Amino acid sequence: MSVTQQYLLDTYRAQRLGDTVPPQPGAHDWQVVREWRDRREFRAVLAGRPVHGRTRQALGRVLGRWLRLRPRF
Repeated sequence: MSVTQQYLLDTYRAQRLGDTVPPQPGAHDWQVVREWRDRREFRAVLAGRPVHGRTRQALGRVLGRWLRLRPRF
């Protein structure tokens, strides 16, 4: 059963029982992403690591290695 089918089934059941309709799939995705980011930053502060720029630095290291190691034709 897909997410959409489950949502429609839950909506139908809620209407039949007089309950509140559940939120649509994906309605709170950005909120979850923000909370995950805030938690990650909080853990970095507690561990004494820099909060910003770590991902960009790591990506720069990986891409730098890849660009140096790829064969030139």
